[in-house]
Amino acid sequence: MATLLAGSMGFAAGVSADAPGSGSSRAFEFKYAVRSKELPKDAGRVRLWIPVPTSDTQQDISDLNIKSPVHYEMHEDAEYHDHYAYLEVDPRKQPGPIEIEMTFKAVRRENRVSLRNAADHPVAVARPADLTRSLAPDRLVPLDGLIARLAGEQTKGLDGPLDKARAIYDYVLSIMRYDKTGEGWGRGDAIYACNVKRGNCTDFHALVIGMMRAMGIPARFEIGFPLPRDRKSGEISGYHCWAQFWIDGLGWVPIDASEGWKDPARREYFFGSHDANRVLFTRGRDIRLDPAQQGDPLNYFVYPYAELDGKPWTGMQSSFSFTDLEPSGASAVAF
Repeated sequence: MATLLAGSMGFAAGVSADAPGSGSSRAFEFKYAVRSKELPKDAGRVRLWIPVPTSDTQQDISDLNIKSPVHYEMHEDAEYHDHYAYLEVDPRKQPGPIEIEMTFKAVRRENRVSLRNAADHPVAVARPADLTRSLAPDRLVPLDGLIARLAGEQTKGLDGPLDKARAIYDYVLSIMRYDKTGEGWGRGDAIYACNVKRGNCTDFHALVIGMMRAMGIPARFEIGFPLPRDRKSGEISGYHCWAQFWIDGLGWVPIDASEGWKDPARREYFFGSHDANRVLFTRGRDIRLDPAQQGDPLNYFVYPYAELDGKPWTGMQSSFSFTDLEPSGASAVAF
């Protein structure tokens, strides 16, 4: 059995529910379980990629442990620097379902950027060397045609990028509704969002990011899992995604349009803030893995991706759960 144990360090920060402006944080243990269906008897090779969270300025990841019946390697994609475990399975040597479990501890901090008087009081934030990808289209997020026209209309007469970003946020919240019925939602298709005016967090942020990029505002996509505000443990039914946009003098500004729509009382808060009730796994869209997948680039990467004999395989099932932790002693693992 292959096992990765990334540190056995202490654990920092107190557990707290979101309290905007308090610099809140949340400490928790997370379990990510993967199980395959029965492998076809004539299968030759299964390849599997599982996203792995890492530490950054908003979260500390520690005690990372992956239990796997087969050998795996840790890899990083070149474009977004996402991390993941890569496995190859020979069904003749590993009969029956494959079961993999990843656990880790995390401290997630509130990310809040002060936007008040930002133009008069810029902060010294180094501009990233290359913001090109954060200004480029994705396969489902074009920057011309309808998206460009809407972005131009909604920001007409506004000069500064921060004012334009706010106009785009307000527009998306005014026309969209959070609605996961019917078909087509959840792909992060900006044109779908424009036409149907509903969807989940992926659709909200596809439209936000597309309109911002069309106006020359760098914006990036982030995805992970939500932590319920009203529970200290339990199952997590699915992913959550959010975004950040770059403003010179401020840096990366957090934004969560779908949460702003669902919780009108925090609509102002989610333009410039992310609460602590989340954990980031990966960034970016149209992801090319290493070793390279034979299928198309991944639309986004938060669930396991598998290929069976060179073709995308939907035979992997996954589940997610968390437990809040009490404060204790201190430090995290960086990758």
